[in-house]
Amino acid sequence: MSFVPGLMISAPSSGTGKTTVMLGLLRALAEDGLKVQPFKSGPDYIDPAFHRAAAHRPSYNIDTWAMPESLIAGLSAQSEGAEIIVAEGSMGLFDGVATRGESGFGSSAETALMMGWPVVLVIDVGGQAQSAAATALGFKMYNPDLPFAGVILNRCASPRHERLARLGMDQAGINVLGVLPRRGDLALPERHLGLIQAVEHPDLEAAIAGYATFLRENVDLEAIKKAALEGSNGGPCPPTGDATLPKPPAQKIAMAQDAAFSFTYPHLVTGWRAAGAELVPFSPLADEAPAPDADLVWLPGGYPELHAGKLAAATNYQTALRKHAETKPVHGECGGYMALGDVLIDKSGEKHQMAGLLGLVTSFQKRKFHLGYRQVTLKAPMLGYEAGQRLRGHEFHYTTILEEPDAPLAEVADADGNPVPETGSIKGNVTGTFFHMITEAKS
Repeated sequence: MSFVPGLMISAPSSGTGKTTVMLGLLRALAEDGLKVQPFKSGPDYIDPAFHRAAAHRPSYNIDTWAMPESLIAGLSAQSEGAEIIVAEGSMGLFDGVATRGESGFGSSAETALMMGWPVVLVIDVGGQAQSAAATALGFKMYNPDLPFAGVILNRCASPRHERLARLGMDQAGINVLGVLPRRGDLALPERHLGLIQAVEHPDLEAAIAGYATFLRENVDLEAIKKAALEGSNGGPCPPTGDATLPKPPAQKIAMAQDAAFSFTYPHLVTGWRAAGAELVPFSPLADEAPAPDADLVWLPGGYPELHAGKLAAATNYQTALRKHAETKPVHGECGGYMALGDVLIDKSGEKHQMAGLLGLVTSFQKRKFHLGYRQVTLKAPMLGYEAGQRLRGHEFHYTTILEEPDAPLAEVADADGNPVPETGSIKGNVTGTFFHMITEAKS
């Protein structure tokens, strides 16, 4: 694969505005005529859809905890033909887990170091001035091996505020790549799992165009391009040997795809299609039946709790799903798992009848936060994997399980090996999990 210069857009913590910067930068560089390849560090499955809308090119997750280097190499190859890579970090730059995974601990810093991407740190300077330089210097020095391109100062209140913040950065020897004035209209709409889905944004194209204009007015794009080229040349190269992508679980896959079911890791879909699988979308919300000749029906995660009444009334979809499950496999992840269950109780306490292929009863009336990586050992076959197979995944939801009467699908633990109770279920040809599968684990 030819060399493609890149950058990692990260921050000291969540909530600093790095996604807004990311989307504006992707579009601004694309408007300059560059072919821009986006990536997302970590297991986030919402951001890549926004990246794709901004760059007009698929975005892929790179996860050093869950993914072996062979898969990361396969994903790196997806940047072939691009002229610049822009990756978005998760949480804070050095945030990860305590126990090493397939290639590391899951931090954005590890991803940047592995891929040779210099870091651009987005710092919220609200409530401070020269003190922001101490934060930037600490991040620059925490791992001296990590190339550090500079900072973008966000939410600057006034020219005087900018002058003071720049003074601190100058004294600390930190390169300032841009200063974004404080604006209240730039925040993306959010929901309980983070951002709303890209498909739900009322005017995503206009929003991204606005971010690009804002970035162009306040960030030195030429310095950004130069930092990517110079920093990447001096760093390590991404893995290239034994590049692999996930293998498909079936030849023809009917995949639910609408506002209720859209949380799909792009690397899975790309790998399955690259291996010759046919993916046929259908919309349960539109009461569409899955393709009758599909070998597998797959319900990904999403927000079925927001559409529970409509799903309960979708009799054509439910009837066809039950008929398929009589002879062929059906699998649901997180929201898809809930939709395969018996009853879903929404936040107001109203009960909605789901497909009833599993006995699962879930509730949003009393929300409980579940978040983290998952290590999985299957007790029964799932998505083409045999019993005993080890998988890596991620769980992120607010659902409370009231009843889970079916046989457990897997032994599930967190990143540190501590057992978690959300084991998934199997009943006949139907399987479901609360974890989103990322990849097969090393044996």
